[in-house]
Amino acid sequence: MIKVEDIQQYGKEQFESAVASAATLQNGAQAIAVAVGDYTKKSFEDGNAFVTKLSGVQSLDKVLEVQTEYAKSAYESFVAESHKISELYVDLAKQAYKPFEGFVAKMTPAR
Repeated sequence: MIKVEDIQQYGKEQFESAVASAATLQNGAQAIAVAVGDYTKKSFEDGNAFVTKLSGVQSLDKVLEVQTEYAKSAYESFVAESHKISELYVDLAKQAYKPFEGFVAKMTPAR
């Protein structure tokens, strides 16, 4: 038989889980935004440096060399930052789910 106290406790647990999850989502989203902002700033600075370096080049061979270096560097930076940001998303998902683990365990029937 379900008691009123059980329903109240259930509601309280759900509310506490929602508040904890919201705080986690806020912190995680902020960390992701900072990482994206840092990458964007670095990418912009690297692009400016590339254009500056390219404007001082006199020969076609050197143009190709500078362009190849920039493309390689930009690609490596993109891959590294994408990995870092995806890890932040994974951590965010894990942390957001954590407050609900106990509730899910209670509601899942034992086999």
